[in-house]
Amino acid sequence: MKLVYAVIAALSLVPMTAVADDTSSEIEYLLSAIGSSECTFVRNGKRHPAVKAEQHLRTKYDRGRRYATSTEKFIERLASQSSITRRTYMIECPGAEPVPTGEWLTKRLAALRERSP
Repeated sequence: MKLVYAVIAALSLVPMTAVADDTSSEIEYLLSAIGSSECTFVRNGKRHPAVKAEQHLRTKYDRGRRYATSTEKFIERLASQSSITRRTYMIECPGAEPVPTGEWLTKRLAALRERSP
């Protein structure tokens, strides 16, 4: 009987592990998308190149991973605004109007999920 409970307990962890793997992969994709973009990241009124934006958000993710229980929570809780000033992060891409970083990331996430099986 103990074996049955152990198997049930082990199987219940499989979906959570799969979700965690998907979340990590999606967040990694989004961080790389920012870093490889030709956009400028505006944080607390200061402009930063894309590579610096990726580094900053990666640091926030590394330190606050527990708050990113899903990719959407990563965007909402870590990647959309300053945790100190609460000012919204913005992305300025060539030939486009500046948009909030959360909006930019959400669009990329939707496109990624649309392409995924």
